[in-house]
Amino acid sequence: MRALYDSKSKTMDDRGIKALFSQEAKYNAWLLFESALAQAQAEAGFIPEQAAKDIAEAAKIDNIDFEEMDRIYRQIGHGFVPFLKVLVKACPEESGKYVHYGITTQNIQQSSQLYMVKNVHHKYMHILGEIIANLSQLAEDNKEAVMAGRTHGRHAIPITYGYKVSVWLSDFIECYERMQEVEKRMFKIMMGGAVGTFSSMPEVGPQVQERVAELTGMYSMEVPSRNLSTHKVEYMMNLALMANICHKIGEEVYSTTLEEIAEVSEGFSKGTVGSSTMPHKINPKLAKGIIANSQKLYALPGVGMYSAVRPYEGDSSSYMLFDGILEEALELTTEVLLRCEELTRTIVPHKERMLHNVRRNKGLDNSEYVMMKLSEKLGKDQAHSLMYEIAMKTADEGEDFYTNLMANPLIASEFSEEEVKGMIDPRNYIGLSVELAEKEAARGRLVAAAIAKAYPN
Repeated sequence: MRALYDSKSKTMDDRGIKALFSQEAKYNAWLLFESALAQAQAEAGFIPEQAAKDIAEAAKIDNIDFEEMDRIYRQIGHGFVPFLKVLVKACPEESGKYVHYGITTQNIQQSSQLYMVKNVHHKYMHILGEIIANLSQLAEDNKEAVMAGRTHGRHAIPITYGYKVSVWLSDFIECYERMQEVEKRMFKIMMGGAVGTFSSMPEVGPQVQERVAELTGMYSMEVPSRNLSTHKVEYMMNLALMANICHKIGEEVYSTTLEEIAEVSEGFSKGTVGSSTMPHKINPKLAKGIIANSQKLYALPGVGMYSAVRPYEGDSSSYMLFDGILEEALELTTEVLLRCEELTRTIVPHKERMLHNVRRNKGLDNSEYVMMKLSEKLGKDQAHSLMYEIAMKTADEGEDFYTNLMANPLIASEFSEEEVKGMIDPRNYIGLSVELAEKEAARGRLVAAAIAKAYPN
């Protein structure tokens, strides 16, 4: 794994994801596509049916002589030809003639790589559904947990924690829609030969490619060029956007777990050690891993863009780069998503502390509410000027907001003490926080159920 060492999980269950882009998975994908190609060509009458059957029988990883493959590689230095030679050797002599017939190395390698990414993608979609389900529950459970809304790092007006979570939830639902929509552009195969013109099998090439796509559960490229890469860049951008939502949650959890704020805690397992020298340390390990891996992931689409512009009909410098950055993008995304799923499932909100914090300004956060009530009597402009004067006096001189309100003759004449106390109670000015949290939690549950059905584990 290339994920950052300090932020790489050493105990987290990877759900079998890392095995999906292992060397063994790569060889299995190559074998799958060589077998599917032979079957499609036989169905089109381009190679004998018996050859396709023999190739399918031989195209199993147990039949591949990896020691011989390594020996050939050291002799010729090509990354794919040694594989073909041992696959041909595993076939009956007559049938082996039709292995890899009419196509080129990149047809198999790029198609196989995107097939592997698709398998990982399905895992990601399932985990994305779990995150959406986690956030739906979190929003529902905390829809009435009043806390300070913050803008520019300072108190704004009150919200609820459920509302805050509904914002994350809305972002993730749109992320799911993006990830689903990109599938038809990303998971495409190519069987167009050396430069993508089907020159070796012009009569049946498009038909063969369509059939290979069907056999492997992929889409077919309209123009099977080896030098098209923007779909890969787009997919990495989608991974980066998904990580960005996780990153946003991670940043907020990281800051609100500070002892001075203490509005939430990460789930904590007994025995976890936070520091080699400070016994009291309980660090936000999930959040910091999300933050670190996300930041590294953001760089990869830009690298891909520089590589995607390589000229002409093919350039191995581009293929080699995309091999590496796509794999690294998957590795980083895996770390981010798994951590985010655990974080959203185990986070502990501290409702009493949230209420304590929103009361720190002794009602000043509700100045807008008082202004709106005054506007009914004075008009918005005059009410705003009056409330600004009282709010600044409170902030500058450190006096109590309630005392300053009641000291104003106009306010004292228009409102009773109980009415003023009610207006500055943060629990009385949360807008539609509860309703929005409920609505988004319900939508999230529906989306999560649809994802679980479409992308079973």
